[in-house]
Amino acid sequence: MTRAETAYHGELGEYFAALATNNASNAHTDRPAMLKLAGDVRGLRVLDVGCGAGHYAAELRDRGAAEVVGVEGSETLLRAARERLGDGVELHQHDLEEPLAFLKDTSFDLAVMALVYHHVEAREQLLAELRRVLRPGGRLLVSTTHPAGEWTWFGGSYFADERVEAPLDGGFTIHYWRMTLEKFLGELLGAGFVLEQLMEPRAVEEAREIDPRRYERTHTVPYFLAVRLRRP
Repeated sequence: MTRAETAYHGELGEYFAALATNNASNAHTDRPAMLKLAGDVRGLRVLDVGCGAGHYAAELRDRGAAEVVGVEGSETLLRAARERLGDGVELHQHDLEEPLAFLKDTSFDLAVMALVYHHVEAREQLLAELRRVLRPGGRLLVSTTHPAGEWTWFGGSYFADERVEAPLDGGFTIHYWRMTLEKFLGELLGAGFVLEQLMEPRAVEEAREIDPRRYERTHTVPYFLAVRLRRP
């Protein structure tokens, strides 16, 4: 089981599984941007890192990926993913703070890590593992909280490098690492990946009816940062 600081367990996992299905942030800001970065996935073998309740795995499968493999530390979220995906998607419960030893070298064409990176402490190790399991020329997609948006939210020094906690509706609190743009990109490039594209996602039109306040805010304050990288 992944430690509580990294994955969403129990009631928090159940809350997030439901929330991410059709909310302004996950479903209509992060996901459209990341899927746009993914492009045509037909025939690809895809790794969904921190697959949560299976929202990305379902989209990638439905868009023609030859195979999707999901890795998630929370049994709560994996249970939701199994319900969503049924048979045909290989799912593993695994602590992302530990090596991906059960995955073979150069066995994936694409790895997707959506709003997971900032929760992980052993990021250098995780990036090395992702580089190992991606074939040469394979792509890595990563989304995270936007450093400028975090600075607006938490205040203090933009250059703070610290674990923070943020309240959610429903009385829940999540913990993650706050980092600068320099640190985020520096870690990815330092792991040997080549940056191909960077996006600052804004909510798509569907979010306006669900949460008009959040829709407008994402067009004023940056919420997320998404990148596509290539494994040389």
